[in-house]
Amino acid sequence: MIAEGSFPATAMPDSDWWSALWPAPGRVLADLGIEPDLDVVDLCCGDGHFTAAIAQQASRVAAIDIDPRMLELARTKVAAAAAGHCTFIEGDAYDLAALVPWPADLVFMANTFHGVPDKERLACAVAAILKPSGRFVVVNWHGRPREETQVLGKPRGPMTNMRMEPTDVAAALEPCALRLEHVVDLPPYHYGASLRQADAG
Repeated sequence: MIAEGSFPATAMPDSDWWSALWPAPGRVLADLGIEPDLDVVDLCCGDGHFTAAIAQQASRVAAIDIDPRMLELARTKVAAAAAGHCTFIEGDAYDLAALVPWPADLVFMANTFHGVPDKERLACAVAAILKPSGRFVVVNWHGRPREETQVLGKPRGPMTNMRMEPTDVAAALEPCALRLEHVVDLPPYHYGASLRQADAG
């Protein structure tokens, strides 16, 4: 069962193949250039696969998801990692400004942006809570055919027609003055697009 209000085609996958695809989430954060001691929002955090790694190095974390069951799983993973300074918030991603009481250095969103129906609305919600030099990091599947992105012997990820390349992400966020800064390849099937406020210099 998927929580009401969840974005299409963004349900949390089974933990076995998720862990097979992302065996070292902390290394992914390092590859993305996510520094320690930041104020971070893990938006649509799911079961906390990345949240625990973020919370181990961030100054504080707001983990947001619309599904309370996912938040409980995330809470368990963060506790098991002995990571602190993490607040778990049930809510709609579009309502980000009302959910997070402090400006963020970084908003992190993994494997979800492709399914957001109103991408401009979400982008503007993210931009509204970022510090002037803050970043929005979007982890997405490359635009390869789904039958080519196999994990544990089966095709995984969103349908081919929902996938976005970094230029698509940049175009969706540009109306809210978020500009593509750089892209990091995350083998075997993903990339991380880092976007920053246009006037951040």
